[in-house]
Amino acid sequence: MKTNSLSLTRKRLIITVMISCLLFCALSVRLAFIQLIQGKDLQSKAAEQWYRDLPLEAARGEIRDKNGVVLAESKDVYTIYVRPNAVDSAKASVVLGEKLGLDVQKLKEKIDSSGVSEITVMRNVDAAVAESIRDYRLEGVYFTLDKKRSYPFGERMAQILGFTNIDNEGQNGLEGYYNDFLRGVDGAALTASDIKGKELGEAATYLPSVPGCDLTLTVDTKIQAFAEDAVRSAYTEWGAKNAYMIVMDVNTGGITAMAAAPSYDNNEPPRDDMPLLNALSKNKMIVDVYEPGSTFKIFTTAAALEAGAVSESDRFFCPGYRIVDGQRIKCWRTIGHGSQDLSEGVMNSCNCVFMDLAGRLGVDRFYEYLRAFGFGSKTGVDFYGESKGLLMNQSSVKTVDLARIGFGQAVAVTPLQLITGVCAAVNGGLLYEPYFVSSITDVSGKTVYERNPVTVRRIISEETSDVMRKLLTRVVAEGGGSKAGVKGYAIGGKTGTAQKYADGAIAQGKYVSSFIGFAPADDPRYAVLMIVDEPSGYTYYGSIVAAPYAGRTFSRIFEYLSVPPSQSESVAYTVMPELTGMTAADVKAALKSAALNFETACEGETVVSTVPAAGEKLPEGDVVLVRFG
Repeated sequence: MKTNSLSLTRKRLIITVMISCLLFCALSVRLAFIQLIQGKDLQSKAAEQWYRDLPLEAARGEIRDKNGVVLAESKDVYTIYVRPNAVDSAKASVVLGEKLGLDVQKLKEKIDSSGVSEITVMRNVDAAVAESIRDYRLEGVYFTLDKKRSYPFGERMAQILGFTNIDNEGQNGLEGYYNDFLRGVDGAALTASDIKGKELGEAATYLPSVPGCDLTLTVDTKIQAFAEDAVRSAYTEWGAKNAYMIVMDVNTGGITAMAAAPSYDNNEPPRDDMPLLNALSKNKMIVDVYEPGSTFKIFTTAAALEAGAVSESDRFFCPGYRIVDGQRIKCWRTIGHGSQDLSEGVMNSCNCVFMDLAGRLGVDRFYEYLRAFGFGSKTGVDFYGESKGLLMNQSSVKTVDLARIGFGQAVAVTPLQLITGVCAAVNGGLLYEPYFVSSITDVSGKTVYERNPVTVRRIISEETSDVMRKLLTRVVAEGGGSKAGVKGYAIGGKTGTAQKYADGAIAQGKYVSSFIGFAPADDPRYAVLMIVDEPSGYTYYGSIVAAPYAGRTFSRIFEYLSVPPSQSESVAYTVMPELTGMTAADVKAALKSAALNFETACEGETVVSTVPAAGEKLPEGDVVLVRFG
């Protein structure tokens, strides 16, 4: 019996030891799991219980022009917090209320009734105001250094740069497109506190923020200023709905300037009026489309020359209209241009010539060139919301549609598409992808992205491009683009005047006046597109409304870049003759004798007025407006 009892005791002891070992092993495994696997997570949770963190906002990267001029930067501001469990609410409410312009009683009630560990009193507090509050050394009142976006030039480049929200996140423009590069990584200030949130007196621990990257643009601030002066002047002087200008580097696709009027101050966007803000901040030169009118004739000419459908010696007769598919399509000059060669047809902007060229090309071949120039597709510019324009379905194009497309009707383009295509027509035949940002650098100065010009395709030969430059130079030297001329310099270009449509019908009295030009004509460096949307009054031709602003911009660019004149500066002048009461035939003879070009407005038998008036001194080759009634 005694032996059995000992044996049973031994067994019980062994079982007890084994259970103890298993429990110890389990506890050891659990402890190891907690320390090695869950350690960091539990430490973080503990820190959340014992530490309060205040964010340290990262400085948003700067945006600079091609010469290093700062266009967008981060300005130091403060966010002021209160910890209800650590503050004298009465004293703090008085100081904060007076300094920040807040209701003292409401602020005190908010602090006293709060059940949270921290209250945000105000954000974006100016540094001087924050320092004046700090001087009071109020317990339980804390400050964090934040960053507010600042635009040193205010309205300048507003539609390009875009703006940020209260959290410093890019909302549109380049601020939105490159937000991931610009915004940086936020840091934090950590302070030890008890379970109620009261500070324990330990020194704060700082986790530094990492500033965002800086953008360098292709934009030149000086040339941008010239463009903005031009659009503001045109908008005001012509009582227009809008005015736009784009300046592009012909040989790279880099956007040198892009301006719009009306505009807004990027530092004070009208956030309380969202429809107005959306209208003013929308970059219509990239997002919206319009019917280009006669500026589109550049592409019809280039396509016909490259395809061998026309030669410079070919002649055309314009009686003032063409009958196409049984429809009478008028030339802008209803009395006709008579017999003319290709150069004269381009200079005269004769609709009949371009209807003929489109007909010679045919739908399939013409569309092949139009698509090669980039119409009907996005350019690929580094910007949100780009439109691809509007081209009729190729299979639906009738002969009458083809004729209208030939002189810039029945097609819609973005201003950016147009200037990009024109650059290809005159730079030797290469289409470049347009762009704003040339490089991105991080906080250490290291280049993390560098953009080189991207050649999309060759469209026309260098020989065809040479001919295009020659034809378009004559337009400015002798034709409707003369008001874009600059004394001593050769400039090429083309005017455009397009009627607007509303609800599928022509909107009476509403036009888009434009001019597209390039210089120096023999070796182009810059292209300028000027658009005046809905100029008021009966003067709406691009030759009169838009071309002069392009000429002034070219003149300022030449002076800024110290481009020497290539031609004699001597200019011959003439005098505007008296034309009132004359018939169309007499007007043509009188203005030819005076070495003046002209546009006509309205239809009638005799002249009722002219711009300028009779007797005014003008340079030979200038364009005047003759109104019939």
